[in-house]
Amino acid sequence: MSQPSLHPAIDHGIKPGNPSFAGGKLQCLCPDNKVEVQIASQVAHNHMCGCTKCWKPKGALFAQVAVVSRDKVKVTAHAEKLAAVDANAVIKRYACKGCGVHMYGRIDNEKHPFYGLDFVHTELSPDSGWAPPEFAAFVSSAIEGGAKPADMAAIRRTLKEKGLEPYDCLSPTLMDAIATHAAKASGVLH
Repeated sequence: MSQPSLHPAIDHGIKPGNPSFAGGKLQCLCPDNKVEVQIASQVAHNHMCGCTKCWKPKGALFAQVAVVSRDKVKVTAHAEKLAAVDANAVIKRYACKGCGVHMYGRIDNEKHPFYGLDFVHTELSPDSGWAPPEFAAFVSSAIEGGAKPADMAAIRRTLKEKGLEPYDCLSPTLMDAIATHAAKASGVLH
């Protein structure tokens, strides 16, 4: 496989973000009565994700996921169409019952290191200026989503060529945040 199709937002180059961008709206893919979610700030840690839980556009091997403070996320249209995909999951992904698109994911466990952050898909926005993807997470998990094991070297090479370091977990910065949270909770760090 010479040039794998990873995600429409990166297949033909990554658009730069706008440092002064202050948010915008996300819309589901329904032809009318769209669910709309207003994001009142720029996102952080935007990345490509190979896990099988995140929503992916049709035919994409990866999802594009970013985080934003949950107080900056507000459903502004057709909230009645939203339902949790898995109410028992750590990240409750709220999807449109019409088109199936995940509009945001929320963690309810106050002890979780990412509590207070919501997970969003900026490619669902008609607005431009969102922070671009910075890395790729859970790359090996793309196999569980249908990637061929023999294609993984080419997939990793393509990600690197696009400036996205491939990880089989989260980025070192996010893994450090998780470990710091755990160390504080156990009393190792104060």
